[in-house]
Amino acid sequence: MPVLVRYTPSGLTLDQYNSVDRKLKKAGVWPPAGLVAHVCFDAGGGLHVSEVWKSREQHQAFAERLMPLLQEANVDLSGGPQFLDVESYMFVEASSESSD
Repeated sequence: MPVLVRYTPSGLTLDQYNSVDRKLKKAGVWPPAGLVAHVCFDAGGGLHVSEVWKSREQHQAFAERLMPLLQEANVDLSGGPQFLDVESYMFVEASSESSD
C-alpha cells in the first residue's frame, strides 16, 4: 500500500538539505526505488519534507541509507517521521530542478 511520509525536523536549513541531497546523488541512490513524489517546503522556522512511496518497505530500505547522512548533517529528527496510508494519488510529471 502506498504511504505518505512526513518529516518535520526541528530547524532544518537549506544548507543541511542541500548537503544531504548532494551526498545521495553522489552515492547514486537518488532518486530511490519506490519514491513517487518528494516535496521540500518552508514551514516557518525550518524546512519540512513530505514524500509518497509505493510501499512502507521501500521507504524503510532507503531510510537505512538516509538516516546516517541526516545524522552527519546534524538534522534533528528526534520526533521521527509520520506515516499515513495513501488511498489514492495522481501526480503530473514535474520537477523544480533544472535540466542542465
